[in-house]
Amino acid sequence: EINKVLTKADFILGSQVEYFEKEFAKYLNIKHCVGVNSGTDAIILALKALGIGSGDEVITVSNTYIATVMAISAVGAKPVFTDINSQNFLIDVGSIEKAITKRTKAIIPVHLYGQSANMNKIMELASLYKLYVVEDCAQAHGSEYKGKKVGTFGDIACFSFYPSKNLGAFGDAGAVVTNKSSLQGKVRMLRNYGQSEKNLHNLVGLNSRMDSIQAAILRVKLKKLDHWNSKRRQIAKIYN
Repeated sequence: EINKVLTKADFILGSQVEYFEKEFAKYLNIKHCVGVNSGTDAIILALKALGIGSGDEVITVSNTYIATVMAISAVGAKPVFTDINSQNFLIDVGSIEKAITKRTKAIIPVHLYGQSANMNKIMELASLYKLYVVEDCAQAHGSEYKGKKVGTFGDIACFSFYPSKNLGAFGDAGAVVTNKSSLQGKVRMLRNYGQSEKNLHNLVGLNSRMDSIQAAILRVKLKKLDHWNSKRRQIAKIYN
């Protein structure tokens, strides 16, 4: 598959990226997937697409990798930390409501070690206070909550395909997924210099495009993901 990309010289945002976007969206059972260059940029682009920026607050969990928090800072917003649930080390839903202020615009729950945050309660809170939900799924490819894949509950969700993930590329790569056409359209523009078409720049965007070689590798590995996750569960049982 790598050789096909090299032969075609279709290196950035090529056909392999389009194929992967469709296949990953189908795997998650979600309408839209946008391939980007990293999980960090995926969160930055998601927040930008939601219009979150200076003066806004975004609630997230204290027990996460710095990329979650750095993305909030990168768009000019203020990260507000909640505590964790001592049973699974995920975001403590009870502490989210206490952190909400007039400036709060979004919640970023982090699905950690393949475990899902309590999305039913998080979505109830978000609806009550009219907040966006951005799921950080960097460690939860294929994880489910009540029979539904994580990344399909919130307004928008972000995946990392860093090589150490259970769905990893041969370098940096990421994706933004959503059921909302308007959001995916904004993310597509933002990832490619804010372009709606060549040399027409509607937004102040980034250079955050997925490489075709990474997409080709991810397409092959995606077919094996469920099997690999099953083996991980078997090994976890041995450790337990």
